[in-house]
Amino acid sequence: MNLMKADNMKFILIIIICNFSAGISAPIDNYPKNPKIDAINYIFNIELSDETDEIICESKVDIRYLEKGIKELRLDLINVQKGKGMKVSRVTSNGDVLTFKHKNDELYIKLPVPSSVNQRSQYIISYRGVPAGGFKIADNKYGDRTFFSNNWPNKARHWLPLIDHPYDKAMCEFVVTAPNHYQVISNGLLIEETDGPNGKRLTHWKQSVPIAPWLFVLGVAPFAVQYVDTFDGKSIQTWVYEQDRDAGFYDFAEPTKQVLEFYTDYIGPFSYEKLANIQSNSVGGGMESATAIFYGDKSVTGKRSVRWRNVIIHEIAHQWFGNAVTEYDWDDIWLSEGFATYFTLLFIEHQYGRDAFVEGLKSSQKRVNAFYKKHPDYTIVHDNLKDMADVTTGQIYQKGSWILHMLRGIMGTVNFWEGIQSYYAKYQNLNATTDDFRREMEEASGMDLSGFFKQWLNGGGTLKYAGSWEYKNGTVKITLDQVQNDGYLFKMPLQIGIYKPGETTPVIETIQVNKKRNSFTIKVDTEPKKIILDPNLWVLMEAAFERKK
Repeated sequence: MNLMKADNMKFILIIIICNFSAGISAPIDNYPKNPKIDAINYIFNIELSDETDEIICESKVDIRYLEKGIKELRLDLINVQKGKGMKVSRVTSNGDVLTFKHKNDELYIKLPVPSSVNQRSQYIISYRGVPAGGFKIADNKYGDRTFFSNNWPNKARHWLPLIDHPYDKAMCEFVVTAPNHYQVISNGLLIEETDGPNGKRLTHWKQSVPIAPWLFVLGVAPFAVQYVDTFDGKSIQTWVYEQDRDAGFYDFAEPTKQVLEFYTDYIGPFSYEKLANIQSNSVGGGMESATAIFYGDKSVTGKRSVRWRNVIIHEIAHQWFGNAVTEYDWDDIWLSEGFATYFTLLFIEHQYGRDAFVEGLKSSQKRVNAFYKKHPDYTIVHDNLKDMADVTTGQIYQKGSWILHMLRGIMGTVNFWEGIQSYYAKYQNLNATTDDFRREMEEASGMDLSGFFKQWLNGGGTLKYAGSWEYKNGTVKITLDQVQNDGYLFKMPLQIGIYKPGETTPVIETIQVNKKRNSFTIKVDTEPKKIILDPNLWVLMEAAFERKK
């Protein structure tokens, strides 16, 4: 998703066990899901003009009914209000005109007869209007007229009739007629580009792998286009404003291929037919649209800045998490944003070294702590999200990332990657929940992770330790208390680094800190020079710890 999703919040710089038997209930948001109706494919025929911001559309919706007796099809589509929105003029199926009702931003289509099991039907919806959101028609920074989508999180309904929720993934096609001085970019592969009469050009893109609606994408502008490279036979492309040709081609040439290689090797295969990096004025940071990633106007600098490099890594990580494996419910948005943030750091560790990785973790921790001070009870998994304005915060990104890091520390790196690969293989191009993810990680580790997931994802609070150590007669005694005063108590394994005189590498011991007040004894063969908590930076915590005087 957008690194500024919600539009201003998101440009947060992306560098940035316990055995419990606690049940985890699966929360759901309040969208009116109907899993008995499955959208298979959308074909959006759209006509654009330089004379007006009105778009003229004919959309073909391909539906499978999974239950008999369904009498109507519900789709999302914004009504006209104050001169903006969509007005439906006609709905047909197999040439027959159907009865429909379009009000309160919902389009209800009456079926000619109730559905049968596995019935497949296509509906053609004719409509037009000026988008109130979701599709920005405006001049770019150079004064050129452009058309760019930004469907996050549920704005596709502003200009497209569809089931506008990630639980129902579908294929899509965009067939766009526009003045021939524009180039058109969208999801998937280019099927057709034909110049017609009256200075018009028809461009047809087809996405053959199902994706969530917020990932549907359309960009229309005077572009400079570069076919940079290929990866597994799939095209890597750059689309930037023609005035930014040289700087944009330079900026986006790296590190796309290296990122694709890393995630393919460590997670699983890349799902899609191409990957294009695209300059746009509809987002401020980045937007992970499947196969066609949008970056803001200011992304092109000609300097390959670390900031924008990390945005590129983050949005490519989304092609695996958020795009290929998609949360079934908005309450589980951390499965997208927390994952993309942590896997950005994992690529940074792989490509740029441990120090850069640690710097990113520490930067994230500072943001987590700052957010906690204002919102101490905030939970990473939402509890039946009601307002889509609240779908993401910085905490979803940064603390979500840290939770994955702690999980890796608890499971061990080998088991962590085994679980990640299993999770991806099982849910690639499908939907998943937090419980689905937990089960895969439990299978990989042989551990009961329900307590860890519940305390870190379904509860608020922060973890603060205060304690001391002393040495006597071959024994180290450690006193360690949880001193947070927010009402939360954590059960966590914690590594202790014991440094012997003259040695720089500590002996690692692990203690289990479960209570408010805790004490431990550890046998040692010599008096330690120093002892520190969490020397390998596995736990999201604050600590005051010193030798007892």
